[in-house]
Amino acid sequence: MSRRDNVEARCPRCRLFQRVCVCSIVPRLETHTRLVLLVHRDEERKPTNTGRLATLALPNSELVRHGDRGATTHVAWPEGSQPLLLFPEEGAHPISRYAGGPTTLIVPDGTWRQAAKMKKRIPALRDIPTVCLPEGGHPTAYRLRAERKEGGLATIEAIARAFGVLEGAQIEAALLELFQIMVERTLWVRGQLSADKVRGGIPDESALPT
Repeated sequence: MSRRDNVEARCPRCRLFQRVCVCSIVPRLETHTRLVLLVHRDEERKPTNTGRLATLALPNSELVRHGDRGATTHVAWPEGSQPLLLFPEEGAHPISRYAGGPTTLIVPDGTWRQAAKMKKRIPALRDIPTVCLPEGGHPTAYRLRAERKEGGLATIEAIARAFGVLEGAQIEAALLELFQIMVERTLWVRGQLSADKVRGGIPDESALPT
């Protein structure tokens, strides 16, 4: 019997299997920048979604679901806050241009095609600046899905790098640490990583028979 067969339900909050739930180690990262995660309905229900994980760690955040049939997507930001759409389209401004001021970072979460359509289909996004991450940086550490686009990142990785510019290196590092633990625990459940390779190890109560 596999480890996955031995695991009952998924945690409704972090979406990992209950026995490798990360909720107890999710940090509380206070930021001036507000995050609005604009998640496509198809992406929101995937257990390997990482954008939701970022919202758990960032109290100043909101998850907005997009794409439900017949529903209107409402995106808003506090008065006086500069809204920014994080998407690497042609003509996007470097995000560093907006460091230092009150900002609301809106991050589309879905496939590249779904994310590209959001700006066209959501009126509130049409006239706000689009920003991109600094060039370079480490390649994605996401090992749960195949990345088809060169230079593509998991959503939480993109959020972490953006917040690294807007909020500082400590916020970025904390988000990436949480991401790595989530990835490694999931790989262990799949039988693709040994327990001694999992960052921080597997909690004692999570030890499952092989």
